[in-house]
This record gives sequence, structure tokens and C-alpha cells, in this order.
Amino acid sequence: MKRLAAFLALGLLAARPLAAEIPDRPEKLKFEKLVYNPPRPADHRVQLKSGPIAYIVPDRTLPLVSVTVLVRAGAWLDPKGHEGIADFAGYLLVRGGIKSKSADELDERLAFLAAGLTSAVGEESGSVALNLLSKDLPEGLALLREALTEPRFQQDKLDLYRQQALQALQQRNDDSSSIHAREVESLAYGTNFWAARQLTGASIDSITVDDLRAFHKKWFHPANFTVAVSGDVDRDAMVARLEDLFANWPFAGEKPGPIPTDTQMAQPGVYIVNKDVNQGRVSLLLPGIKRDDPDYLAARVMNDVLGGGGFTSRIMNRVRSDEGLAYGASSGFGGGTTFARPFSAGFETKSRTVAYASRIVLDEIQRITGAAVTDEELNTTKRSFVDTFPENFSTKGRVAGLFANDEFTGRFAKDPEFWQKYRDRVEAIDKAEVQRVAKKYLHPDKAVIVVVGQRDEILKGHPDHPVKLEELVDGKVAELPMRDPVTLEPLPDAPPKP
Repeated sequence: MKRLAAFLALGLLAARPLAAEIPDRPEKLKFEKLVYNPPRPADHRVQLKSGPIAYIVPDRTLPLVSVTVLVRAGAWLDPKGHEGIADFAGYLLVRGGIKSKSADELDERLAFLAAGLTSAVGEESGSVALNLLSKDLPEGLALLREALTEPRFQQDKLDLYRQQALQALQQRNDDSSSIHAREVESLAYGTNFWAARQLTGASIDSITVDDLRAFHKKWFHPANFTVAVSGDVDRDAMVARLEDLFANWPFAGEKPGPIPTDTQMAQPGVYIVNKDVNQGRVSLLLPGIKRDDPDYLAARVMNDVLGGGGFTSRIMNRVRSDEGLAYGASSGFGGGTTFARPFSAGFETKSRTVAYASRIVLDEIQRITGAAVTDEELNTTKRSFVDTFPENFSTKGRVAGLFANDEFTGRFAKDPEFWQKYRDRVEAIDKAEVQRVAKKYLHPDKAVIVVVGQRDEILKGHPDHPVKLEELVDGKVAELPMRDPVTLEPLPDAPPKP
């Protein structure tokens, strides 16, 4: 027992210096500098003889393989009045069956293989993705080839998806978020811009199997593909498989022209849609930038301080923490890949406090343009960008997908060292640069404020905070009509559109 007591005493004495080194506050903790070198795109990039660029990132830890084919096609290719063709073609490319198998037979075979084969076409791109056990890769690639070259587009599956889409249209006035989203797009880009056009019952009813087949044969060919592969593969063997996958394509297809970029933001002012809901939903819009703009990273750092950084950001702290006006409030300045996406700040709050909370957001925008951010704010934001940087490459699948997307969107061609230089570029951003981009892009007098909620209550304002909605931007408040959810025509009792 004496020996044991002595041993414990020595252990306690040895532990005291270690305990003394533990700081009394978490912010005093010191960590060694993280050393991390990201992978290079060129190490995984392959130019296939059959046309596409492929990024192949082997990972032998599990017997799984993922293959994603990015397709240069999107909603911008929909003819006006026939919105939805791209979406329908993307959804039904796989779900509508292939030449050798009906839709149900294909589902059964994929289930037997424990494989996934999915397809979609969005605004600016499409994708067809295969995930399966590596031992089944030959059969999986054969199914992928057939989906890419000979989809059935079964009439019964088209009819079912059309019915589902129409049901979704009928419900899109039920929640203020969908009303808000379509008005934001219309005001941010202009009603005639392709990205602001909305599905209607007429456009959905007009889509035929022949439309889907024509869309597929026009755009789904190797010249419009970029490929990402990760998993249990040998690089050289996978290159050979991909060459076979895309060889001897059965139709010529076309290359689409550039995505239109002729956006036109609405005139500054407040735009309100009357909707009987408990809270007003608000977005404040300002003209934005593209992702390849030289100011892109500085604008993101600035926005993180302003409203993009969660509970460390100014807008969240003022609107939620200080005033208790909303559960959450934030801003975004992401940058568009092909056309400028707007700066946006948003929140939900009680009807009577919509004007007051909007005034706070405008004040915070004005404040970040008028004075430098603090050293602590800048350091917190830069540490967030730099310290989370390795997460971009946390899996082999993410590496392949990230590099393929950069190839697809043109970032690799314009800036092949983007990820190698990313952290140094962030670290070089100082307080003067943050204030410069804030002054350049954030002009409260140009704000377009979109509000969906109880009009009369919102216009009253709050008795404890004498701020009126009409005082926010040049005294202009325009009421937008509530629209029929299927036709998007103004409802009979709606006011005329300004």
C-alpha cells in the first residue's frame, strides 16, 4: 500500500505542470499551425480520346466506385413557353427506362446490384451518376452507356411525373417561401431573363416524349461531358473503360451556345406581396458579382463579417441576439459562375417588426462601408476560411467532384492554381480591402427589398420603433400581385403590377 501511495503521489506531482499549462479560457488555447497541401487537379486530369475530360481519383479503402458525368445542358435551353423540358428530360433519362429494360426492370436490376443510377438537369448543368460495388463496374458502365445513348422516356413515366409536377404547382402559394423565391428571381434578374421564368401548367402540359428525345439527342454527347470517377479503380484500367464508354457515339449532337447573362435588376424600392402568414419574409437584394471577379474572395470575406458567418456576423448579432427580432438572419455574396448572382440579406420576423429589422440590416450595410472591420472580426473570418479549407478534399469523391466541376465551369482553364493559392489569397485580405469591396458593391440606396406577409400589419410598423417601410428606399413601396399558382396570372383581387 505504501508503494502504491508513493506511486500515486509521484503521478500527481508529474501531472501538476501539465495542469498548470491548461489556460483558464478556451480562446487562450494554442494550436500548432496546420500544414496541409491540397491535391493538384493536373495529377488526376485525363483527356480522353473520345472527347471528355475525366478526373480519376482512386480510393481502395472500400470496394465501391462512383462515376458522375456532368452534362453541358440546362434550363436556359428551354424554349420560352415550354419551360420544364430540361428538367423533365433530366429526371426521366434514367427513371423512364432504357432500350434493353423498362423503367421497372431497370429499377429491379439496380436494386439487385445494390447500385444507384440517377440523372438530373438543373439551371446550368445536368448530371448522370452511377454508384456501385467495384465488382459490378462492367455491368454498371453498360447500363450507364445505355442511359446516356438510348433512354426510353416511357410515356407512362412522363405522365406520372407531369401529374406530380402539376400537383406541386397547385401548392406553391401555400407557403410564403415559394412565393418569395419566385418574386426574388423576377426582381433580381428581370421577368424576361431565362432564370426567372417559371413553370406553368401550360408549359408542363406541352411537354411530349418527342421533346425529351430531341433534347437528349441534341445535348447528351461526349463533347458536352466532363467526368468524375472515384473509388476502387486502377487509373489506367479506368481510362480504358471510359474510352469504351464514350466511343462510337450513335448521334452527333450539338454544343450549346453561351448561357445568356442579360440580367436586369428591378428599380430600387420595397416590393410587397400580401399573404396572410404569421411572419413577414424579407430579402434585401443588391447587384452582385461573378465567381471569377478579382474581388470575389474579398467580397466573401466581407460578407462573412457582415452576415455570412452565422453567430459571429453582425446582422445575426443585431437582428437576433441584440433585438430578438428573428430566429435567424444572414446574408450571401456567393458569386455566379456564368452571370452575376445578387447580394442578398434575409430574415423572417413578426409583421410589425419587418420595417425595423430591415432598417437594422440597412444600417449594418452602411456601417461596414463606413468604417473598417475590427482585427478580431477579420481574424475570425479568415481563420474560418483557412482552417476549414481541408474539408473541400475530405474524401476522394469530393476531390474528383470538385475538380470535375472546376473543369466544367471553366475555373481550371482560367485559374489552374486556384486551390493552391486560395489560402494565401485569403490571408492577404486586410481591413482596407474589406472596406473597399464593401464600398464598391454595397449601396443601400440601390436596394430592392422583397417582402411577403400581412401587408396592412407590416405597413403599420412597430409602436416602439418608429420606422416605416416606405422610408427605407426612396419612399417607394410597390405591391406585387398574388398569382395563380398554376398559370401565374394575377388573381382577380390582386392589384395591378407596377
